Amino acid sequence: MAPTQATPLSGATILVQCLLNHGVEVVFAYPGGASMPIHQALTQVKTRLRTVLPRHEQGGGFAAEGYARSSGKVGVCIATSGPGATNFVTCLADAKMDSVPLIAITGQVGTPVIGTDAFQETPIVEVCRAITKHHYLVTRTEDLPRIFKEAFHIASTGRPGPVLIDVPKDVQQREIVIRDWDPPMNLPGYRPYRRASRAELQKVLELIGDSRKPIIYAGGGIISSNAAPYLKAFAERTGIPVALTLMGLGGFPSEHFLCLQMLGMHGTIYANYAINEADLLLALGVRFDDRVTGKVSEFAKHGKIIHIDIDPSEINKNKAAHLPIFGDVREALKDLLQLMDEQEVNGGALALPDNGAGQGASGGALASRENGANALGALTRARSQGRFAEWIRQIEHWRETEPLRYTDRDDAILPQYAIERLWQILQERGQLDNTIISTGVGQHQMWAAQYFHFNMPRHWLTSGGLGAMGFGLPAALGAQAAHPGKTVIDIDGDGSFLMNIQELACAFTEQLPVKVLLLNNQHLGMVVQWEDRFHAGNRAHTYLGAGHDEEPYPDFVTMVKGFRCGANRISAKGDFDAAVKEMLDSKVPYVLDVMVPYQEHVLPMIPSGRTVRDIIKV
Repeated sequence: MAPTQATPLSGATILVQCLLNHGVEVVFAYPGGASMPIHQALTQVKTRLRTVLPRHEQGGGFAAEGYARSSGKVGVCIATSGPGATNFVTCLADAKMDSVPLIAITGQVGTPVIGTDAFQETPIVEVCRAITKHHYLVTRTEDLPRIFKEAFHIASTGRPGPVLIDVPKDVQQREIVIRDWDPPMNLPGYRPYRRASRAELQKVLELIGDSRKPIIYAGGGIISSNAAPYLKAFAERTGIPVALTLMGLGGFPSEHFLCLQMLGMHGTIYANYAINEADLLLALGVRFDDRVTGKVSEFAKHGKIIHIDIDPSEINKNKAAHLPIFGDVREALKDLLQLMDEQEVNGGALALPDNGAGQGASGGALASRENGANALGALTRARSQGRFAEWIRQIEHWRETEPLRYTDRDDAILPQYAIERLWQILQERGQLDNTIISTGVGQHQMWAAQYFHFNMPRHWLTSGGLGAMGFGLPAALGAQAAHPGKTVIDIDGDGSFLMNIQELACAFTEQLPVKVLLLNNQHLGMVVQWEDRFHAGNRAHTYLGAGHDEEPYPDFVTMVKGFRCGANRISAKGDFDAAVKEMLDSKVPYVLDVMVPYQEHVLPMIPSGRTVRDIIKV
């Protein structure tokens, strides 16, 4: 915290000191006329605060998201007024949809000319009102410490989200004396904390005890609340299988016996079958998104629903819950485990006699739960005995008879093969636990979710709710800035990659050695898939190549080398392993352009608004 002193400071200097006071170590900032004082103040910082210069404000916003998603800290991005601020709109909408803690600071024209259509003026607070968790237009330099304290608190508590702070240039330039760097907040209506009551959690255990076919449906709230170790302990303790949303991947280990992988439109068949047949659905940190539910009236219609979420507006919004619980899912899982311990100590049957997980999965102390103690013994027993044994056997049958599958080829590199083999190579090299994956949006995103296995949270970064193309590369840069010692790979498609390819300049100059596995099919692959499935194959502007040129277009290798990054293009399957290893060993940013056929479809697929009965398998 900055010491109290009597020297007048500019608003820009105060702003930067507020960032330092809240532990910010990296900001992603692109300067302009209305934000120049902030950038000047950033150059005067004596302690460690890295300013990363993106090459587009959207790249800076996505990079701040990648930083936040991979670290759990609040990401910070800065832009000027007008077009700089409006270039943040997609990033703010993305952060709002995916519950990412973000502080977006924008310069604004001076307060005397606000509303006069001054040069590069936009009413950015009004523009972004619906896509931010909260927003400020600062009119008094004196308010900066309070506003920043509130902004960081709002962004990081409850359901995380983006906060916009619009700072007029005269507010940045005015000099005042700050005597209190830690003023009280003024948030009378903001109450982000709630813990599920003992009575609510007792009812959860009773419903589990009455169940024979329960399923845990876990989402991004598991990641946001740092609940992953408690979810693992709870699933092992009860023997209940876990299906994950796209945003929940990594919240439960993919290689765990109880993991059913992703559910929903492009989820596993066995996960969707299990949800459809379950008599109890424990929905933890999810929002019943349409890409999960399909036809919502038919989703999980055979069972009761327990919904636990920190955002009360999500409870009963899309799907009515039999037991709605407004509360932090991490604390709820901790308290459920404690309640189960208490009832066992007191001789209570817990309504879960011989549940298949047994005492071994409990592990006693919380620390042993977090370390996954005795998991193997619990899983072995869960296979063969316990209340849910018949249910587990049914799921095992579905898993064995309806696995994820594709028909491989020797004459081409299929995108599914490329992703699966990348995962295997990282595993063989012992790099898997030290690797973070980001993606763009489209077919490659879904294949990455299907064929790259995540065993830990915050190693999977993707634009889920908004589906923003161009997310992958800048998000990877943000993750690399947060984790300099990790391998960060953007699995991308040619359409998405081209949208923010300029950030290769940022990658090179900032020495952020991200890798890009570019699955290049020369098309907007997911739209092509929908054209094939639902529009008789009619192509409506989904081809991205040159048409009259035999060579791939654009020439990504030449473009990438123009940014002084490493690059290679391959099309033969036999070249894949060596090319990937060269990419992984590169000390500079590297793009591996992998030519793949455009005819491949992401399967299985439940058509939008349909049910598991309509699932497309081939």
